[in-house]
Amino acid sequence: MHNSEDTQTTDRDTWSGNLFTDLGLDDADALSTRTALGIQVMKTIRGKGLRQQEAGKLLGLKQPDVSAIMRAKFRRFSQERLIGFLNKLEQKVTIHVSRHHRGEPYQQVMVTR
Repeated sequence: MHNSEDTQTTDRDTWSGNLFTDLGLDDADALSTRTALGIQVMKTIRGKGLRQQEAGKLLGLKQPDVSAIMRAKFRRFSQERLIGFLNKLEQKVTIHVSRHHRGEPYQQVMVTR
């Protein structure tokens, strides 16, 4: 038997698909995009088996900046800079512009392999 409370949706059960939106941050779409790009940089560095010093040389970064990426500290890097890192890691980045539909984010990153 289910309690009526089990089937009710509360604010904390509602998920927009963007954590930063749910936290009420003004720049939520940009933060989400930067985070998604940064995660791909981090995954690519790991996937290539690069040490931080090697990654730094390839990306033109000092070791502390590579360490920040590997610890998911993406705030110090712009979207453009993260895209540049992906390019240096031999990753293709495609920007697709389409009509916005109500309820969807204005910026979205999709990863294909």
